[in-house]
Amino acid sequence: MQKHGGIFIEGEDNVVQPIEAILQNRVLITALIAWATAQLLKTVIYLIINRKLVWERLIGDGGMPSSHSATVSSVAMAIGRLHGWSSGIFALAAVMAIIVMHDAMGVRRETGKQAKAINEIIEHILAGEEVDLTPEETLKEFVGHTPLQVAAGCVLGLVIGAFMPL
Repeated sequence: MQKHGGIFIEGEDNVVQPIEAILQNRVLITALIAWATAQLLKTVIYLIINRKLVWERLIGDGGMPSSHSATVSSVAMAIGRLHGWSSGIFALAAVMAIIVMHDAMGVRRETGKQAKAINEIIEHILAGEEVDLTPEETLKEFVGHTPLQVAAGCVLGLVIGAFMPL
């Protein structure tokens, strides 16, 4: 496949537009499947534990398993399989995956803890008043992940990346 001015050309008569090329990108498809699988599992696990279906879990942050971890680890696995484990692009994908997973357990998790504490303080201050805060007025508490949630997401992503046909 050769690239000519933003258009990919296969053979003489078969022109593949950039959008088509993106939709045929097996690494991207692998990442999207890993993300969607993690989000679906997250929703089901939340339903089982809390006995309540919360649709926001399908697209929300936080929870078990980490969809960020599943996504980046599936990308690293798919790239390693496609381009080789010693390639520069695999090294980049692996390092970025480690950074994202570390961030999910560190900064983002602490942000969630702080949000919970601030929400509790506000609730305590407003305890005797007739004030109902809207969801937009409260801080989001599901932000980061525990190490177990990140590990589960990573394993899920590695499995999906290993078994997706490339």
